[in-house]
Amino acid sequence: MYRVIFVYAFLFSMGTGMGQIDFEARRENMVNTQLRNRDISDAATLEAMLSVPRHQFVPKNLWELAYTDGPLPIGEGQTISQPYIVAYMTQILQLQPYHKVLEIGTGSGYQAAVLAEIVDSVYTIEIVQKLGRLAEERLKNLHYTTIRVKIGDGYHGWPKEAPFDAIMVTAGAEQVPPKLIEQLKEGGRMVIPLGPHRGIRQLVLLTKKKGKIKRKDLMAVRFVPFTRKKEE
Repeated sequence: MYRVIFVYAFLFSMGTGMGQIDFEARRENMVNTQLRNRDISDAATLEAMLSVPRHQFVPKNLWELAYTDGPLPIGEGQTISQPYIVAYMTQILQLQPYHKVLEIGTGSGYQAAVLAEIVDSVYTIEIVQKLGRLAEERLKNLHYTTIRVKIGDGYHGWPKEAPFDAIMVTAGAEQVPPKLIEQLKEGGRMVIPLGPHRGIRQLVLLTKKKGKIKRKDLMAVRFVPFTRKKEE
């Protein structure tokens, strides 16, 4: 009898009782245990991570896992990054409310939403059209009105909207796209995973000072590859 009750409770928690999940409590626990207990201390970043409903950015059958300490699949061979990595990359950019930020690799739109909680304007580019359109619709439905989504090759950046105070690349590249360096404002910061495909990459912070780029290696990471248009 106890075994039957246990199995029923497990199945209930894995989907049949989805409407009963306290997502706000799970989000608060995520921020406290996965972020504050590590090295995320920036108040704006913590508040943004507490505000954005992460479960809305993953498939509904994964809502139960939305606030766990790891990446999750979002379709088309792509993933939503681990909460800690999202927060760390956000914090390292040292964002201010008046900043204009470019994101390469929209994915589900989660990182863009986190950025939009902090800065006035976010421009995000996604090469996979299906993902980009879904993210655009999702962000609109969640009332993120300061985010602009573009379908295209992020290697070229967004020249018409440059320069940017900060650039975040959420896909692993083998080298830094030169167009992104050009579009980074003087004093601006870029965070990008660099390294060989199918291997461990180095998360790198690039700072532009007097036209020169200063590099700082941050940590070893795994990211999906930075993809390009086939004809290129």
